[in-house]
Amino acid sequence: MEQTRPRIYHLFGNLLTFHAFPAETGDKYAIVEIKTAPGAGAPPNHHAGEEESFFVLEGEFEFMVDGQTLGVRAGDFVKVPDGAVHAFTCKGPQAGRLLCINAPGAMHDTFFTEAGEAMPDSTTEIPEPDGPPDIPAIVALADRIGMTILAPDHAPT
Repeated sequence: MEQTRPRIYHLFGNLLTFHAFPAETGDKYAIVEIKTAPGAGAPPNHHAGEEESFFVLEGEFEFMVDGQTLGVRAGDFVKVPDGAVHAFTCKGPQAGRLLCINAPGAMHDTFFTEAGEAMPDSTTEIPEPDGPPDIPAIVALADRIGMTILAPDHAPT
């Protein structure tokens, strides 16, 4: 009998729903829908060897890609070049939604599922955090898989 794994995770004010894990795509990519609370997002980070693209489904976001700030909204596409420092924040008054494609996806699969809190498959709303994230553990996980999370004072302006 095939063991199922959770598809929904909560991390940094983001509800991440895996529509396809890399193992389901021949280890070619992952498809993740990200529902982001206003003011939440992803901290500045970079990683080599993992392509990443975002399509804005709903809401308004500010992306930082390689030191450039981009204001985007529903219908916009953002490509993160391999290895580029990037981050995003939901800027609208309500939660926004992104469709994220990671290729080949193994790094993001590991990061989101190990750093995030597994949620029931019926979860549709972003939960309130039950405390601050364990930043040292998250940074250690990122380091282990080849991702670098930058402290805000090290992020390009």
